[in-house]
Amino acid sequence: MNKQPRAELSALESRLGYSFRDPGLAKVALTHLSAQSAGGQGRALSYQRLEFLGDRVLGVAIAGRLYQAFPQASEGELSMRFAKLVRRETCAEIAAQWDVGPHVALGVGEARGGGRKKAAILSDVCESLIGAVFVDGGFEAAEALVLRAWGDRIAADAARDAKTAVQEWAQSRALAAPRYEEVERSGPAHAPHFVMRLVLEGFEPELGAASSKRAAEQAAAQAFLDRRGGS
Repeated sequence: MNKQPRAELSALESRLGYSFRDPGLAKVALTHLSAQSAGGQGRALSYQRLEFLGDRVLGVAIAGRLYQAFPQASEGELSMRFAKLVRRETCAEIAAQWDVGPHVALGVGEARGGGRKKAAILSDVCESLIGAVFVDGGFEAAEALVLRAWGDRIAADAARDAKTAVQEWAQSRALAAPRYEEVERSGPAHAPHFVMRLVLEGFEPELGAASSKRAAEQAAAQAFLDRRGGS
């Protein structure tokens, strides 16, 4: 495997916002197993171990940020937000944002097969780089890297309501979209009272009540989120 020029690493470090004390860690984090010879040593010199570590560091960093950002959120809501932020697709998007593809060392066959653009490899490298920063600079450096990269996504997620959270949760599990049914409407025209039911295939319906249909739907969606936290 050819050693990556320091100039190329510097360009990546600039996008990461982190400069490695030990460039060798970055080299390992960017090395796919296909670029190594078969056997135990090959695996040790690929990004697999750093990917394992980075996955756990990412989880702690994101969980901590969500805990701080959503002080009123239930466990279920936090879990749904967490799953979306750490899933493979999101990690691949972050790696593409860092433009890691040209820096990844691949075997000839994997390179010819478009490996530098494969979501699975990009996702792995995203996590391996987080792991490398953790080893090189400690948790605070790795956490800072994660929060820089994920900050906009966390902020955007904060603006989403309970209905959107339930819909995205269902989509991530290939379920049919949730639907909302009016169960009851009462009260005078100037002060109506609505009861709406959230129906999602495979789960118990949830009810929500409020002075408008939209608010009642939100209440039903929040009830769904709360129940997931208690399950």
